[in-house]
Amino acid sequence: MIALSITALLAGGCAAAPKKPRPFVAPAEPVVVAKSDGWIAVASAADRSRLARVSLAWQGGFAEARSRGFADEIRAEGELLVAGAALSRPAPTPGSYSCRLVTLGRSAGKGPAFEKFKPFFCYVDLEGDLFTIVKQTGSSRPAGRLWEDDNPTRLIFLGSLALGTEEEARAYGADPLRDTAGIFERIAPFRWRLVIPLPQDGTRLHVYELTPVALQPAS
Repeated sequence: MIALSITALLAGGCAAAPKKPRPFVAPAEPVVVAKSDGWIAVASAADRSRLARVSLAWQGGFAEARSRGFADEIRAEGELLVAGAALSRPAPTPGSYSCRLVTLGRSAGKGPAFEKFKPFFCYVDLEGDLFTIVKQTGSSRPAGRLWEDDNPTRLIFLGSLALGTEEEARAYGADPLRDTAGIFERIAPFRWRLVIPLPQDGTRLHVYELTPVALQPAS
């Protein structure tokens, strides 16, 4: 009996000590990448400021144009000049477009409070994951890329201007005086617009209308 008791005590003394519980580690939060991070990283501080003030540009442009007697002209443009007309799925279809420009108000200098120009041609293409827009005719020809945004009703345009006989626009950021930033929206079936708030020519708002055409213009 004594031998059995000693054997039991030795066996008990050799038993493994209970393991300590591991500290709780919360699972890592998934990294959320905002769609707007792409264009924000590329856009200059000046252009980010212009885009943030697009609502003020609409309000100021409307107020000035109406006060100078252009209320009927604004109304005749329909959705093109309705600030809240943006629809879902703003991405355009690559191809040739008939484009025209309407301007509203003045932020600097003298000039008409409302002006519309003759149609011209522009082209939408796809380079990698980004759409591109190039105005093909005229003395001032914006060209640039469309970036995704967290707002599902718009894309962000960042581009530059080609002037005169220049064959192509400079890269965005190469010349701050040429840089252009805007908001691209779909406003009706087969109808888009590019809104440039506070452009560098002193107007309050440039609004480009884009509607697709069946054939590309001759080069």
